[in-house]
Amino acid sequence: MYLLLIREGLATRYVGPYESPKHAADDLDRLLADCDARARWQIHELHSPQFRGLRELAAGMAAE
Repeated sequence: MYLLLIREGLATRYVGPYESPKHAADDLDRLLADCDARARWQIHELHSPQFRGLRELAAGMAAE
């Protein structure tokens, strides 16, 4: 799952979730039409807490 973050000034909008980054990018043009030209955006991948813990464990084992 993916989440679209749009930062405009001090405000941050969170839009989603989306099934793929392509779906988020397709919606991005529509959302940026309502934003200032200096708005920043990011597509962020959501991870489940269980998956994140396993990934950190694997990274720790690789470092040993």
